[in-house]
Amino acid sequence: MTKLDEKEIIDVIASTLGMGGDLDDVALVGKNIVFKADMLVASTDVPPCMEPWQVARKSIVSCVSDLAAKGIKPHVALISLGLPRGCTLHYVEGLAEGFAVAEKEFGLKIVGGDTNETNDLVIDCSMIGFARGTSRMPKRNGARPGDFVIVSGMFGLPPAGLAILMHGAKTTDGMFRKQAVDSVLEPKPRQSFGIALAKYFSSSIDSSDGLAISLYELAKQSKVNIVIDNIPIMDGVEQFAHENGIEPNELVFHGGEEYEIVATISKARLIRAQVAAKKAGVKLHVIGRVQRGPGKVFVDENLLENRGYVHFRLR
Repeated sequence: MTKLDEKEIIDVIASTLGMGGDLDDVALVGKNIVFKADMLVASTDVPPCMEPWQVARKSIVSCVSDLAAKGIKPHVALISLGLPRGCTLHYVEGLAEGFAVAEKEFGLKIVGGDTNETNDLVIDCSMIGFARGTSRMPKRNGARPGDFVIVSGMFGLPPAGLAILMHGAKTTDGMFRKQAVDSVLEPKPRQSFGIALAKYFSSSIDSSDGLAISLYELAKQSKVNIVIDNIPIMDGVEQFAHENGIEPNELVFHGGEEYEIVATISKARLIRAQVAAKKAGVKLHVIGRVQRGPGKVFVDENLLENRGYVHFRLR
């Protein structure tokens, strides 16, 4: 039988519902109401050593990050919670603590939801935010030839942390190990970056499925090519990769679990965006340019493989 991955399943459903091909992670309804939903499943989304409060917080982070990429601050959330039989009071209290931490950290209010019994821990977060005033919310299909490609931070640290936690990867740098593991257990969405700068974006996306997949989504939906000439690799990642026989670009482009913002900005708006970034206390990194083309991504002159994290395949 045909194997389907997560994105192919979405395409089938979207096509049946007549939703068109320019899908995004968030939905703008009316002039300023923005909806977002995301599901966390323990067996695919929770790495070893993650405490219950960190699991609950991560389920909120996923939605916050996608909204941040569009410059939207969350307002309220509904949480549907599926708990396996035998789940302890201690674990539920830990989840509740994580939800409370996320409320305070990201400035939102959890107003209700649903609970049920499931075979695996499942947390579904539905979130509502509001576009500010008449600000245009950037989509994935707005990149144009001549635009700059920018990111909110460097890449490779969370994939290194996952390699440590799940595959026993080693490093001689104790500080790097701690930073890598912490980046997995307590991911930091770039909320301040997105809220300050999204009004300058011609297109944008969050990078949690991997930098390569995110770049390809912008390129394909915008019908342009993207050329990366400044690889955004985090300090220490190259050394870690060499110590473990991993290609550094594998961690940078194909790792996933990173909640950075990937966007494009026109040449005319770049200087204003850089000034706004400095004022907001965030860093804007230019990593490449947009060119005419059919929707491909290149690192220097080499075609980048469109591969990252996908949740599952159906047989």
